[in-house]
Amino acid sequence: MTRITAAVDEIEKDFDRYLDSVIAGGEVIVLKDGKEVGRIVPAVSDDAPITESLTGILKENAELDEARSQALKEKLMPDIP
Repeated sequence: MTRITAAVDEIEKDFDRYLDSVIAGGEVIVLKDGKEVGRIVPAVSDDAPITESLTGILKENAELDEARSQALKEKLMPDIP
Protein backbone atom coordinates (compact mmCIF):
# COMPACT_ATOMS: atom_id res chain seq x y z
CA MET A 1 0.00 0.00 0.00
CA THR A 2 1.29 3.41 -0.94
CA ARG A 3 1.26 5.98 1.86
CA ILE A 4 1.42 9.66 1.07
CA THR A 5 1.78 12.35 3.71
CA ALA A 6 0.45 15.77 2.80
CA ALA A 7 -0.61 18.99 4.46
CA VAL A 8 -4.23 20.09 4.25
CA ASP A 9 -3.42 22.98 1.90
CA GLU A 10 -1.55 20.63 -0.48
CA ILE A 11 -4.51 18.25 -0.55
CA GLU A 12 -6.91 21.13 -1.22
CA LYS A 13 -4.79 22.32 -4.17
CA ASP A 14 -4.49 18.90 -5.81
CA PHE A 15 -7.32 16.83 -4.38
CA ASP A 16 -7.79 14.75 -7.53
CA ARG A 17 -4.21 13.47 -7.32
CA TYR A 18 -4.64 12.33 -3.72
CA LEU A 19 -8.07 10.85 -4.44
CA ASP A 20 -6.61 8.87 -7.36
CA SER A 21 -4.00 7.46 -5.00
CA VAL A 22 -6.69 6.34 -2.55
CA ILE A 23 -8.78 4.82 -5.35
CA ALA A 24 -5.68 2.85 -6.38
CA GLY A 25 -5.50 1.41 -2.84
CA GLY A 26 -3.19 3.94 -1.23
CA GLU A 27 -3.53 5.94 1.94
CA VAL A 28 -3.17 9.68 2.45
CA ILE A 29 -2.03 10.90 5.85
CA VAL A 30 -3.40 14.39 6.42
CA LEU A 31 -1.25 16.89 8.32
CA LYS A 32 -2.16 20.23 9.84
CA ASP A 33 0.60 22.31 11.37
CA GLY A 34 2.89 19.30 10.93
CA LYS A 35 0.71 16.97 13.02
CA GLU A 36 -1.38 14.07 11.76
CA VAL A 37 -5.06 14.95 11.94
CA GLY A 38 -6.57 12.25 9.77
CA ARG A 39 -6.24 9.67 7.05
CA ILE A 40 -8.00 9.10 3.77
CA VAL A 41 -8.23 5.40 3.02
CA PRO A 42 -10.04 3.22 0.48
CA ALA A 43 -13.61 2.23 1.35
CA VAL A 44 -12.56 -1.43 1.21
CA SER A 45 -9.50 -1.76 3.40
CA ASP A 46 -6.91 -4.43 4.10
CA ASP A 47 -8.74 -5.31 7.33
CA ALA A 48 -10.74 -8.03 5.57
CA PRO A 49 -8.05 -10.73 6.08
CA ILE A 50 -8.08 -9.98 9.82
CA THR A 51 -11.84 -10.39 9.97
CA GLU A 52 -11.64 -13.59 7.94
CA SER A 53 -8.98 -14.97 10.28
CA LEU A 54 -11.31 -14.41 13.25
CA THR A 55 -14.16 -16.30 11.62
CA GLY A 56 -14.73 -19.58 13.37
CA ILE A 57 -13.23 -18.58 16.70
CA LEU A 58 -16.65 -18.50 18.34
CA LYS A 59 -18.26 -21.85 18.91
CA GLU A 60 -21.21 -22.62 16.70
CA ASN A 61 -24.35 -20.67 17.72
CA ALA A 62 -22.47 -18.86 20.50
CA GLU A 63 -23.62 -15.44 21.49
CA LEU A 64 -20.97 -12.72 21.62
CA ASP A 65 -21.72 -11.76 25.24
CA GLU A 66 -21.65 -15.40 26.27
CA ALA A 67 -18.33 -15.91 24.50
CA ARG A 68 -16.85 -12.83 26.18
CA SER A 69 -18.01 -14.01 29.60
CA GLN A 70 -16.56 -17.45 29.01
CA ALA A 71 -13.22 -16.06 27.80
CA LEU A 72 -12.99 -13.73 30.81
CA LYS A 73 -13.85 -16.56 33.17
CA GLU A 74 -11.15 -18.77 31.63
CA LYS A 75 -8.61 -15.97 31.89
CA LEU A 76 -9.36 -14.96 35.48
CA MET A 77 -10.19 -18.39 36.89
CA PRO A 78 -8.39 -20.97 34.76
CA ASP A 79 -8.58 -23.79 37.34
CA ILE A 80 -12.30 -23.47 38.10
CA PRO A 81 -14.63 -25.37 35.74
